Amino acid sequence: MKILIDFFPILLFFGAYKIYDIYVGTAVLMAATVLQMALIYGIDRKLQMMHKITLALVLIFGSLTLVLHDDRFIKWKPTVLYAAMALGLAIAVWVSKKNFLKLLLGSQMALPEPVWMRLNVIWVVYCAFMALINAYVAAYYSTEAWVNFKLWGYAFPLIFIVGQGFYISRYLVNDESNTP
Repeated sequence: MKILIDFFPILLFFGAYKIYDIYVGTAVLMAATVLQMALIYGIDRKLQMMHKITLALVLIFGSLTLVLHDDRFIKWKPTVLYAAMALGLAIAVWVSKKNFLKLLLGSQMALPEPVWMRLNVIWVVYCAFMALINAYVAAYYSTEAWVNFKLWGYAFPLIFIVGQGFYISRYLVNDESNTP
């Protein structure tokens, strides 16, 4: 169910773009993201920091796109989001000596400290890659190509999450071995 909630704004954006144009698609994306966050809040009774940042960027860049009638703003939103995530994770771990991934997920899974550090580095590299690839497509390809990339580019996060799952699965503590 949560996976559907995660993907429905981009699917609605894609559909609205294909039927109408980038501006209707952007308005639909904004409304769908607000609804998505309301659903997440209704289920979890809170929004994670990433949810709040995503919502703010969608609303800010979407509003700029609509008010200025310039599709470059919505096209660059993912680049800004991923670059901010890469920088935030990198600065937190290498300057502030805090691993945000461990802070966010440490209560849900126990992993050795070196694994948390590798995960953080993997996330920094992944976010930097996603920022760069979106920037490249946004700068050098048509809006049509960028929208198609946004839809089919969701393979990148899916592959990344599955790969990350395989990586950490060997380090997770098996609770069943502790039961009598």
